[in-house]
Amino acid sequence: MATTSEPKRAGGFPEGRFAGLAAWLESRMPLSGVLEFLRHKEVPWHKGTFLYLFGGIALLLFGVQVVTGILLMFYYVPAADQAYESILLISAQVPFGWLIRSIHSWSANLMILALFIHLFSVYFMRAYRPPRELIWVSGFILLVLSMTFGFSGYLLPWTKLSYFATKIGTDVTKVIPVVGEGMRNFLLGANEISGPTLTRFFALHVAILPPIFTIVLGLHLLLIQLLGMSQPIGGAKGKGIPFVPNFVLRESIVWVIVLGLLAVLSVYLPWEVGEKADPLAPAPAGIRPEWFFTFMSQSLKYIPPKVLGMEGEALGIYAIGAGGLIFFLVPFWDGWARQGKRHWLVTGFGAVVIVFLVTMTLLAYLKPY
Repeated sequence: MATTSEPKRAGGFPEGRFAGLAAWLESRMPLSGVLEFLRHKEVPWHKGTFLYLFGGIALLLFGVQVVTGILLMFYYVPAADQAYESILLISAQVPFGWLIRSIHSWSANLMILALFIHLFSVYFMRAYRPPRELIWVSGFILLVLSMTFGFSGYLLPWTKLSYFATKIGTDVTKVIPVVGEGMRNFLLGANEISGPTLTRFFALHVAILPPIFTIVLGLHLLLIQLLGMSQPIGGAKGKGIPFVPNFVLRESIVWVIVLGLLAVLSVYLPWEVGEKADPLAPAPAGIRPEWFFTFMSQSLKYIPPKVLGMEGEALGIYAIGAGGLIFFLVPFWDGWARQGKRHWLVTGFGAVVIVFLVTMTLLAYLKPY
């Protein structure tokens, strides 16, 4: 057993029996600069650093989504008269099909939850301040894309619940003046949810969103590596720890815990198949969209049909959209953060957004209107 570390050449590749292979690889795939960068990269370590780990958790769960999604595609049929039956086949006859489907569903929900936690932690730590505005922008876009992933994938099993929940979601677009009805018809491919809708949602889910998400994710990760993680405002500059191996090992331990949690949820709380969708049947009582959209549908129920001569639902959509836009643009209007200061207005706005999201979501499940 070697008791001393092997000597290293310039570029970080070891001398010795692997020197020839390393030189061959370096001449065809020059990565010595990347290795040098990672070797000297440090991550600030302070009491809020653990919140950064949620970004890595979301990345892990996205990888799980890709792998399990590809496996499901071998058996899933995106047709209105076969989609539900293919889900039954996956769940009952394909070896471990029920487990793959359950992992896919649970990881999708946990990924969106991790992204919400990561986004709000970045917000309250003001980690979006210069020069990291584009990291915030790309991260916000990733959350929106993830929610769109969830929305498009929810209909694919063609169950009663997914059918009517999707109907609620698509009907919301009708209240948008001028373009709303056209947007809804384009999304559905017909006047109502039907076979063309399922085909379009499947194409959106597996062919359109993945490359867009991958590009934005690549940009997000590249900017993080180039600009590094931010230090918290007001606190003493924390000591840094090496990215490799210290931070990578910490993140790896968290990933193992998350994978364990995902396995437990998937095995002991398997994702149900439900009943097949029947477009002619009435909507079941208490129907609601997926949990990350319920804040919107629930809040619209409290708005009167007419407010100052305007459609109540349209006014609600505008208000939610305006709030989301203000949140999205926070790096550009929070001048206090640019000066290295915290301001109660920014903190208060973030707190109001969280209270609103949590309250409306809980009301949707505990006390539906």
